[in-house]
Amino acid sequence: MKALALTDSGNLYGAIEFYKECREQEIKPIIGVDFYVARRTRKDKEARVDNERDRLILLAENNAGYLNLLKLVTDSYLEGFYYKPRIDRELLEKYNDGLIAISTPARHGFAAGESGGESKWYREIFGERFYLGVTPQSLPNLKKKDENIVAIYDVHYLEPADRPVLDTLVSIQGQLRENHTFNKEVDRSFISADQAKEDFRNFPEAIENTVKIADRCNVELELGKWVFPNYVVESGKSYNEELRIIVYSGLEKKKLNKTSEIIERIEYELKIITDKGYAPYFLVAADLLRYAHNHGILTNTRGSAAGSMVTYLSGITTIDPIKYALPFERFLNPDRPSPPDIDLDIADDRRDELIEYARHKYG
Repeated sequence: MKALALTDSGNLYGAIEFYKECREQEIKPIIGVDFYVARRTRKDKEARVDNERDRLILLAENNAGYLNLLKLVTDSYLEGFYYKPRIDRELLEKYNDGLIAISTPARHGFAAGESGGESKWYREIFGERFYLGVTPQSLPNLKKKDENIVAIYDVHYLEPADRPVLDTLVSIQGQLRENHTFNKEVDRSFISADQAKEDFRNFPEAIENTVKIADRCNVELELGKWVFPNYVVESGKSYNEELRIIVYSGLEKKKLNKTSEIIERIEYELKIITDKGYAPYFLVAADLLRYAHNHGILTNTRGSAAGSMVTYLSGITTIDPIKYALPFERFLNPDRPSPPDIDLDIADDRRDELIEYARHKYG
């Protein structure tokens, strides 16, 4: 097996674990989502009207596509959740770059002999990145042959013997005494390449297109690397330079004596922070607290961050670590890979205000 796709329903819960395991087994991972699509808009939530929804599989073709998957999943939960997290046409028009779309047989207009309105709209949005998904069960109903059909299987478990587990989980989810969700005659286990070729022997292009799609999908994730918000330094200086300026400015504001002990402590901490690439983290934390204090939002910083002179002088903490003999290494140890952890407590009645500021500024 050269490539494998995972498309969880409405989310990306298993994506990272799947990606890492595929890489370890030298299999190309294809990350996707089997989305729920609102038939009206994601914001329509009328009882007995908007509880019906369609499905659309989206695969990340590249890193831009992966980022768009993240945006779509986020908005489906925050804006479109109604029984299930839903997206709509507006979101697809906005976040389709780098994505390959595969319709499901029930709604693409060919399997059911419809006019193909859904498929026509998807083609307009995705162009040659749109495929009609067909299953072995839907082939007899295929009214029109299309070069952009692709073989898909609704896989939910590895072996046929695992079926009772799925039935039990679905029954629990739906609070049913018996499972009424899936057709028990349809095997939803993982199938072999030989079986797929046999199932689609009269439609070889459906199998060929799986290879074409796999070749197009190339997402490269940098796992294990810390990604910080994009803190904009208006002066154009580097993150490290900006943090140094803020720290020494804080030293002036607090009117502390510039003793050799204080300067050595500052330089010691700054070297560790900059060597590890954590300057943006400190800049963002200081910015959030600066906003809170300027707007009268009560805050408290607790934990080992109190052992840092940099956090004290940048306004993140309020305790002088030298005065109280607090060790910096408890907060950030140069010999350990663990990142710093700044714990912020924010007044309950103003927390949403600070979260909105962070969302608006940092995304």
